[in-house]
Amino acid sequence: MFGILTDTDEEPISPPAAYALVEDPLRLWFIAARGAAAQIHPQARPGGFQADLWQHDVAELFLAGPADGRYFEFNLAPNGAWWSCEFISPRNRAEALDIAFPEVATFADLAPDGGWLAAMAIPLNLLQARLDFGVNTTGNVNFILNSPNQQFLSASPLGPGPADFHQPGKFQPLRRQRIEPCAGLP
Repeated sequence: MFGILTDTDEEPISPPAAYALVEDPLRLWFIAARGAAAQIHPQARPGGFQADLWQHDVAELFLAGPADGRYFEFNLAPNGAWWSCEFISPRNRAEALDIAFPEVATFADLAPDGGWLAAMAIPLNLLQARLDFGVNTTGNVNFILNSPNQQFLSASPLGPGPADFHQPGKFQPLRRQRIEPCAGLP
């Protein structure tokens, strides 16, 4: 997992947030964790689709296609609630209404001390159809933590000023691992 040690104002974040992107033959996995309690959206239900997760603690994955400026935002709450949206350009939604990205699955574990680990499995065939997902896809991982006094974290540098995660021009090539099936396993 990769760690994010400072917020977008370069202030240390303790404990740090961590994330990983892993690709299996069918899905892109977005995994996020933190060893501290989170403030979860009061309407967020584990595995449920919920708008406005960003108003509370959340991990965010942005993925951009290589050609046309389209990008997706995926929000993952510490309890496994999620949201997604397709954009045709920065902050310009493809659809006015929230539409759940089909076949997304989420998983979460909340520790007794408040720490959390959440994962989202996004079907590759849908990403390939909508974004031409592949080696030229760019993305960014962000966290919003310590709500209501939110701190904003970004894996990619965003530049000066208030945190704006909707900057596909600043997304980086994805660093991900592909997991191959192991023969002989049940």
